[in-house]
Amino acid sequence: MLSKQLVYDILTAALQSGGDFAEIFVDNNEKNSISMINGAVEKALWGVDYGCGIRVFSGYGAVYAYTSDTSRDNLLKVARNASQAARNGKNGACLELQKACFENIHPVRISPASASKKIAAEKLRIASDAAFAYSARVSQTSGGFLGYVQDVLIANSDGLWAEDRRTRTRILFEAVASSDNEKQVGYTGPGAHMGFEFLDTLDFKEMGFECARIAITMLDAELCPSGRMPVIIDNGFGGVVFHEACGHSLEATSVAIKSSVFSDSLGKRIASDKVTAIDDGVMPGEWGSLNIDDEGTKTRRNVLIENGILKSFLIDRLNGLRMGMASTGSSRRESYKFAPTSRMTNTFIAAGNDRAEDIIADTEYGLYAKKMGGGSVQPATGEFNFAVTEGYMIRGGKITEPVRGATLIGRGSEVLLNVDRVADNLALAQGVCGSLSGSVPTDVGQPMIRVKELTVGGGR
Repeated sequence: MLSKQLVYDILTAALQSGGDFAEIFVDNNEKNSISMINGAVEKALWGVDYGCGIRVFSGYGAVYAYTSDTSRDNLLKVARNASQAARNGKNGACLELQKACFENIHPVRISPASASKKIAAEKLRIASDAAFAYSARVSQTSGGFLGYVQDVLIANSDGLWAEDRRTRTRILFEAVASSDNEKQVGYTGPGAHMGFEFLDTLDFKEMGFECARIAITMLDAELCPSGRMPVIIDNGFGGVVFHEACGHSLEATSVAIKSSVFSDSLGKRIASDKVTAIDDGVMPGEWGSLNIDDEGTKTRRNVLIENGILKSFLIDRLNGLRMGMASTGSSRRESYKFAPTSRMTNTFIAAGNDRAEDIIADTEYGLYAKKMGGGSVQPATGEFNFAVTEGYMIRGGKITEPVRGATLIGRGSEVLLNVDRVADNLALAQGVCGSLSGSVPTDVGQPMIRVKELTVGGGR
């Protein structure tokens, strides 16, 4: 990466014309990927993205500059320019750099950056063959493998020197079912903070069957009825509703500038007493986990909501200054091209005491959202809408006919307060979250929950 003397000189230069605090983020990301259509490889890529970002604080503001030219002369030039832009600061000084010590909780056996694309393709082909074997109405499959090794160096004028290696592997697969002018999709995207050995933990034949099953089931489904009704949201990726509708509103990015519906709610009840929500960045091997965040702070388990009471926000260094609060190890960025800010890692509603079968049996009528898709949310108000990619009606305490076209509409605060049942079957699912600091890997999750009343948009 860079020598300690050069990093010290860069940080010193970043403070010479103004600034209270300076930070450097060096990023070397080696990526390996393939994409496939109908079991045949369409594209195979390998590449390295390398560069450096320099940030200077001036009071509660910051200047950020980045470059892919990491020569000494250019880095010093970029640092001086950033310092000039932050000239209203106090002209801070750089302390002696001391290496941070932390445990690596994500051991890797096989680097995905140099792993065999042939093996990954063979495994994805198993999923494709299984999907086509499930039904003649499966018209297309697509699959992908992504593996990367990201080496980072984070240093700042407070004397921090931290280095880390992040290794992640992910599989993407979908099956498309077609009938006349109608198409439906079944999708999965498992991933982990692991090496290429992660592929050995997956059943690719079952993956193909399951995606085909979802697509075929939804192809034959009737349109979902609209209205206010109880909604049961299943475990795993069902947690995307909490992530989007509530999690973003707990990030200091919006809280610090009072643009979150929860900005003034710390210590107050914002959910039913059934709800405990956690962001845990130290879960070994999980897709969203990190040893340290992108400011060099150790990640940790943050209890956000405990039995309905708001206990904590997700805080980065800069927004923590604005709020008068310490970092929670929640600073993240996609790469050196982005300034960091507060973001989620592995965010989930904790397991409750109910059994999933009892929740179904105790619901006379409503919607069972077995699989959730994408959606949109407004953090300032918490208003959201989410697509249900696999849904069923519940009648008389039983899961009945499949329905398609369902959309969940409401406010994050409404959902939290209306959760009246929480099962004991917590599961996590993987995704990529986009925000101000780019796209980062995150886990969402929850056990099965029931929202006693929610607006469902449908096709009839």
